[in-house]
Amino acid sequence: MSSLVRCSLSLEQGLFDQLDRLVSKSGYENRSEFVRDLIREALVQEEWKEGDEALGTFTMVYDHHTRNLNRNLTEVQHKNHALFLASTHVHLDERFCAEMIMMRGNATEIIEVANSLTKQKGVLHTSLSMSSTGQNLSS
Repeated sequence: MSSLVRCSLSLEQGLFDQLDRLVSKSGYENRSEFVRDLIREALVQEEWKEGDEALGTFTMVYDHHTRNLNRNLTEVQHKNHALFLASTHVHLDERFCAEMIMMRGNATEIIEVANSLTKQKGVLHTSLSMSSTGQNLSS
């Protein structure tokens, strides 16, 4: 069981009011939970900046009629197979597909692979959601 530590901080009144607004708008029960999640988010950002082991969820929407696109996407994934945990492929309509890929590994390598997939002709939109393995976030 983790031990709680109480701390205090000083904020200008306007910033404090904005904090309360954010806490309320986000549905948190109290400021402490909100601030804990802000700290965890900053830790995840730090892990990614430092190239630590991380989790990434990459989403892309693409036109599967684009010549050689499926082959090129598959080549990138096979070349970096050690990073890939799982993928889900969805047919949006007769022409467009979406793929969600979960990767685990060095954050810098995940970003490089995501960029490589994004640059393929026929890829229309991508998004990389950064997360943590949780090793540095546990209480």
